[in-house]
Amino acid sequence: MNTTPTDHDVSHYKIRLRGHLEPRWAAWCDGWSLATHRDGTTTITGAVVDQAALHGLLQRIRDAGLLLVSITQTDVDQPGSSSPAPQQPPTTHPRRMS
Repeated sequence: MNTTPTDHDVSHYKIRLRGHLEPRWAAWCDGWSLATHRDGTTTITGAVVDQAALHGLLQRIRDAGLLLVSITQTDVDQPGSSSPAPQQPPTTHPRRMS
């Protein structure tokens, strides 16, 4: 039985958070793309191999005290839905966005 994820198993998501995160947080978010918006939110966009990985990321967001605004599954062809290579995590702890 093959348990290696294929391109068909990977799902892409756009997660909107309240507050602006600095670009260094992309590493903390497993290398996902990060964009800030004029409305005071940040969107992180990337891929997960399964629902367990998605729930793990959402748990990290919760544990960091970040406020979730929305989560949307996206098509792989949408701009900003690719996931760059992971980097080292930030050296400081996140603070709650208000």
